[in-house]
Amino acid sequence: MTSLQDSSPTAALRVAVVPDSFKGSARASEVAHAISAGFLSGADSLGREVRMTTLPFADGGEGTLEALIDAWGTEAIPVQTTDALNRPVISRLGLSADGKIAVVEAAEAAGLPQVADAPRQPLSATTYGLGALVSRALDLGAGQIILCLGGSATTDGGTGLLSALGAKFLDADGNQLQPGGGPLNDLHRIDISGLDPRAAGVVWQIACDVTNPLLGENGAAAVFGPQKGASPTDVAALDAGLARLADVLETVTGRALRDQEGMGAAGGLAFSLGSYFTVDLVPGWELVARVLDAHRVMGGADLVITGEGRLDSQSLQGKVVSGVLQAAGGDVIVIAGSVDLDPQVLEDAGILAAYSIASGPATLDELSADVLGLLRRTAYSVARTYLR
Repeated sequence: MTSLQDSSPTAALRVAVVPDSFKGSARASEVAHAISAGFLSGADSLGREVRMTTLPFADGGEGTLEALIDAWGTEAIPVQTTDALNRPVISRLGLSADGKIAVVEAAEAAGLPQVADAPRQPLSATTYGLGALVSRALDLGAGQIILCLGGSATTDGGTGLLSALGAKFLDADGNQLQPGGGPLNDLHRIDISGLDPRAAGVVWQIACDVTNPLLGENGAAAVFGPQKGASPTDVAALDAGLARLADVLETVTGRALRDQEGMGAAGGLAFSLGSYFTVDLVPGWELVARVLDAHRVMGGADLVITGEGRLDSQSLQGKVVSGVLQAAGGDVIVIAGSVDLDPQVLEDAGILAAYSIASGPATLDELSADVLGLLRRTAYSVARTYLR
């Protein structure tokens, strides 16, 4: 949190700026500071005093790492690992200022954007590369790991990650399975004698914004597999492989998780972890809010200004805007790249007003090129309107 201006609390309007990133254009911290600067300038032009707090935010998916390290005042830590196709890549993890909390994004080492240059490989895509990030967090002494699901190219039930931490997934002949969800159909037993014991000693919190179970028509393979290149035949093979994984894990651990909400997220990434460790699946925005003490900040503000690249129906379903609406103690205003909700929907949701940064017809590239300037200009107008 960054205080930009402080005045007498009895005289000043309390404003919290709590935006998501404008993906592909500006990170959440840049958006927050641009909105804050514009709003303060507008307030100054009217001679109004404002107590401003900025809180870069995220919904638990891509961008969460950046939002948290910006709030913590730390830098991302580079880690040499592999992507979902087992190609070398440098990924990042975040660490809180006190070193107690690490944040790992699935998209950093198992993400779709990293493999966009190659043909999709839904049966063999693996979460193995996430193991290096988790191991580095453990090496640094983190006692809590926040694992952000979302944007993954994988459907391996988290077996790749667990393999990287020392587990072995074996067929009936004792041979180690090849990476990915497809080979899980041949799973016979799991050897955890080499599993890193430190992984059981940390608090696992998993940011999860979907309620899909592991298997079936609403499961990881059926719902998300096609987005990762899976054909109908692939989907059937992946679902069968995950079912086999569930059978073996339930027999070994006694934990029946296949029907638990959220276990289908990111190709079942949390399933293997949850079978061996205690994991807490939390809606992404709520998890970020806990870490940043956002409920206190927003609950004590007269006005909360939030923002994201596109305000649409999905914004009201587990995204940052929906979280702000639940936590805000006062008015809520949204500044977005585009606003695609009717006024009645905005009113019913509890949004006082929504502003697009586009002053006229413009392409996405044109808006992205001057997004921070447009945010400042729009926030200036918001202040001039709201504070009259």
